[in-house]
Amino acid sequence: MSISALDVIRKKRDGNELSREEIDFFLRGNTQGEIPDSQAAAWLMAVVLRGLTVQETACLTDAMLYSGEVMDLSALPAPKVDKHSTGGVGDKTSFVLAPLAAAGGLIVPMISGRGLGHTGGTLDKYEAIQGVSVNLSLSRFREVLETCGCAIVGATEEIAPADRKLYALRNATGTVESPFLICASIMSKKLAEGIDALVLDVKAGSGSFLKHDEDAMHVARLMVGTGRRMGKKTVALITDMDQPLGCNVGNALELAEAISVLRGRGPEDLRQLCVELVGWMFQLGGRVDSVEEGKRLGIELIRSGEAFDRFRQMVGLQGGDVKAVDEPSRLPKAQGKLDVASPRTGYVTSIQCEAIGKASVLLGGGRESEGDAVDPAVGIVLHKKVAQPVKAGEPLCTIHYNSQARLDRALPLIEQSFEIGDVPPEPGRIVRQVIPEL
Repeated sequence: MSISALDVIRKKRDGNELSREEIDFFLRGNTQGEIPDSQAAAWLMAVVLRGLTVQETACLTDAMLYSGEVMDLSALPAPKVDKHSTGGVGDKTSFVLAPLAAAGGLIVPMISGRGLGHTGGTLDKYEAIQGVSVNLSLSRFREVLETCGCAIVGATEEIAPADRKLYALRNATGTVESPFLICASIMSKKLAEGIDALVLDVKAGSGSFLKHDEDAMHVARLMVGTGRRMGKKTVALITDMDQPLGCNVGNALELAEAISVLRGRGPEDLRQLCVELVGWMFQLGGRVDSVEEGKRLGIELIRSGEAFDRFRQMVGLQGGDVKAVDEPSRLPKAQGKLDVASPRTGYVTSIQCEAIGKASVLLGGGRESEGDAVDPAVGIVLHKKVAQPVKAGEPLCTIHYNSQARLDRALPLIEQSFEIGDVPPEPGRIVRQVIPEL
């Protein structure tokens, strides 16, 4: 019996389970240009509204995975371990974790993405370094891994091309948040890397696509189950995204903050999360016997400067200006700055994290529509975070901007993002839960 794209769309629209053959047909057709994006967009919306079964999610992941090449890194003797985040505001951990884990003896083949919705993209941030190339061939990708143990690149024509097409389409059609699409997108790229183990950073909170802990746990279990079915050691950490991670939001600003952490400085929440995640990477990769031992190793590799040196080496191998790593002041800078003052004395009781992310996009730090150019210099620097005291007139944050018109659009959103109260809230935990539960 022949399969048509329209039949696949209608079947999912009506809430029925698709077969492996139907999913393979639809993904292959869209990747090869035989099924237009208009029909793929309709199918994506049907998935958002109707969901996928566990079997459909597994089939979709497989279809994306095997739409391209699966890397064979078996010739590299060290364990291959990666980290992936589901996306948040101010999340720049990749720039710390890739060189940190590599300095500790792991191979980290990190295939990353660009900004989605209100969340920033690792590749957009990395490209704030002049000359850096994220579009490496698989052969060059392997060479960089062999030389320094880590690389941060984008999906190529050879790696999960079906996901690359759908990834851009999801951003343009309001279908980013589906847990099933999140799972298939992330796991297809990660499994194509030829890794042995994977640590997942699943964000939960107002700045995440997953607003509630139960939604984050659902996605985490989907991805952990998918990874383990494929024979990979997999763990997921549910982490806080009710406020931006660190203090800097925006491409070059976030990169500078990640470099600060590699230098042994940086905000406490960012440093704490990086150490926690790398502890799990070392434990799953067999470098240590426990997560606590892995955390201690990570702290020592930062203290000794080995992690920073590895980052510098990776940037150079990917064509980037290493002087910008040594002197982050050389990174792109915005022409204008504006402080946003607190309207009253008290404590920061909450920050509307998604609004901060959207404001960064409005400033030009992300894409409002497909094909938009990204301004690496703009963004927001927080001076106050949740539970911290503030006086009337004291700056809550500083906006870095290059366009008055964009500033005018972003400013009201930023001003409304901070809530000031008389009593400080109880501090939240940066890591809320580990899946599977310990």
